[in-house]
Amino acid sequence: MSGQVVPVPLDELLVVAKHAARAGAEVLATRDPSSFAAQAKTSDGDWVTAFDTGAERAIRNFLRTARPDDAVTGEELPPERPAENSGYRWSIDPLDGTMNFLRNIAYYCTSVAVEGPDGGWLAGVVAAPALGRTYFATRGGGAWLEERGHVHRLDLTSAEPKGRLLATSLTADPGMRSRLIGELHGRMQGFNDFRRLGSAALELCAVAEGGLDAYLEYGLYEHDFAAGALIAEEAGAWVRRPLLSPAVRGLPAQAEVFAAWTAAARPGLADTIVP
Repeated sequence: MSGQVVPVPLDELLVVAKHAARAGAEVLATRDPSSFAAQAKTSDGDWVTAFDTGAERAIRNFLRTARPDDAVTGEELPPERPAENSGYRWSIDPLDGTMNFLRNIAYYCTSVAVEGPDGGWLAGVVAAPALGRTYFATRGGGAWLEERGHVHRLDLTSAEPKGRLLATSLTADPGMRSRLIGELHGRMQGFNDFRRLGSAALELCAVAEGGLDAYLEYGLYEHDFAAGALIAEEAGAWVRRPLLSPAVRGLPAQAEVFAAWTAAARPGLADTIVP
């Protein structure tokens, strides 16, 4: 970072985040199985498609124009660190829920979040084109959902719904999967059922919206949770983010990621899901 950091109003960052997420979501909205060019990354359950990389390029192209001095990190492409670094950094997941995307299950999205010079998350957007939903939040400014042209605030201080639903994942790692299967019965104490949406960002947003009461997952990278965790937090959820190696150095090693856990819960339920 060179020189003095120039503070950027949160509403300006949110506008940029919305446009960036929309650029990625528009690529996903052109979903065409004949153009997937899908390849397995680390396992048969972890895939990348031409839409992942295409969406990330669209997001980065927009950010280079809108915020040329900001750093950018993402899932599919190398980190970008401008010489005249502003102190702000964008974290991109161009297609969260790739398996859902491949199978034509609607729970996939583009996630974009921005980190400030103090290391805190300032704005985040999760755009789910097949669902017609866009979730967004700013630090201290609340969380919101835009759907079918209507925008309403997400607030978990309202009445608790009937029953309790837990979202969790068994991960793509065989060893971790065996362990988590063994822990699932105990983790379900206090919950009536569980769900798996297949997108970390949308599961965090579902906690923010009140559709899920709690969420726990091992094996997430920063780009998976950056926007969704802020949205859940601003809706009033308890949120736990893992401390991972800095994204500007590239993606952390798998061993580090699978040892870390991310969680969110309706107020008062945190103790029920902490490992």
